[in-house]
Amino acid sequence: MITQLTYIVAGALFIMSLRWMNSPVTARKGVYAGIAAMLLGVGGTLLSPSVDRFTAIAVAMVLGTLVGIPLAAVPITAVPQRTALSHAFGALAAALVGVGKYYTFSQAELTPFITGAIVFEVLLGFVTFTGSIIAALKLQEVISGRPMTFPGQNFVNFSILGAAVILGVFLVMDPTQSWMFIGVAVLALLFGILLVLPIGGADMPTVISLLNSYAGLSAVAMGFVLHNPLLIIAGALDGASGLILSIIMCKAMNRSFTNVLFGAFGKAQKVVPGEEGEKIHRSVTAEEAAEYLKEAQKVVIVPGYGMAVAQAQHKVRELFDNLTKRGIEVKFAIHPVAGRMPGHMNVLLAEADIPYDNLIEMDEINPEMAQVDIAIVIGANDVVNPAAKTNPGSPIYGMPVIEVDKARQIIFLKRGLSTGFAGVENELFFNSKTMMLFGSAKETVAHLAAELKKN
Repeated sequence: MITQLTYIVAGALFIMSLRWMNSPVTARKGVYAGIAAMLLGVGGTLLSPSVDRFTAIAVAMVLGTLVGIPLAAVPITAVPQRTALSHAFGALAAALVGVGKYYTFSQAELTPFITGAIVFEVLLGFVTFTGSIIAALKLQEVISGRPMTFPGQNFVNFSILGAAVILGVFLVMDPTQSWMFIGVAVLALLFGILLVLPIGGADMPTVISLLNSYAGLSAVAMGFVLHNPLLIIAGALDGASGLILSIIMCKAMNRSFTNVLFGAFGKAQKVVPGEEGEKIHRSVTAEEAAEYLKEAQKVVIVPGYGMAVAQAQHKVRELFDNLTKRGIEVKFAIHPVAGRMPGHMNVLLAEADIPYDNLIEMDEINPEMAQVDIAIVIGANDVVNPAAKTNPGSPIYGMPVIEVDKARQIIFLKRGLSTGFAGVENELFFNSKTMMLFGSAKETVAHLAAELKKN
């Protein structure tokens, strides 16, 4: 009775946690609610009469804590790959539970429904495990963030997935064929690797949320296998929220799931010189850029992954403070897929205590861009590239972007003229009203802030 009561309370807290996470103002409360729900769930399970191996559980908890503490101490820029690893561990746990139950259940317990749930749990769990590991390696740049493809890759991927599904169906019909179960597990592990290898870094936010959805669905199946309602509730919330977030991000890029998963988006594009001849950009110093900013009344800052890599968010806060002290209106334009995980820019700016009210979503800021005196782009590229609107032949054509090209003047903070993760040259670099301020974002922003502090 106590276990079921804690499950009910924990389930309600999980639901409220997800609800509170919808707003930056209540997000911290949502995190605390989620932690409380997990503690209640674990505590309620330990109070269950069916649990008796407390020594083994205690050892596992200690080992998990020893691994978890250093993983929690990663820098804010490494949160995307840290998130991918969390998905990998959760999915692996679900898959291993499925493996354990398959080999310990009696023949009578392996009903078609339970066997089907185990197959679903193991298939999605192992796919998410290896897929998340590859995603983490790409984000950490241990392997290339560009799409890694070979001829006929999609055919091979679908064949592997199809073979795993067929083996799973036959296993449901005859659970005694353990070689089929091994086949499902091996094919799932292989499919997870091959699924994520051809996906470029620009699509990692969508991939991470989609893998999160897979892990949640695997937990749902585990809940049915273990007859645990809390796992079903938490897994369903995880699976649904991950899927909805993936849909939102695909919409933000004006692309479909199939294009994200199988389009090999992010290959370097060959730049064909135009008829106008050599393209010319205008570079400025921090001192020169600061003089333009001193004359501005309205400034919009567009953060991107370059800001995260340079860990420049605190220097951006200094720039924000110095601009506002001069009476300049400052807003931050947030693109839904900027960075390498959902909400990446929001997290970084929140860490630097940028006021929530100054963070404006793309759809809200775009109508204002024509009235903006200066747009400062810090380490962003594809999400401000006007080719998405003007060049039907561009790989990013149709993707909604922050319309910085409408601002009266533009200051780009970048290390060079290199392309973004989509591999597409940004024509905005060569616009007559664009100023390129080259260097590390952390250093150039600090220099700008210092110049603005002067009278």
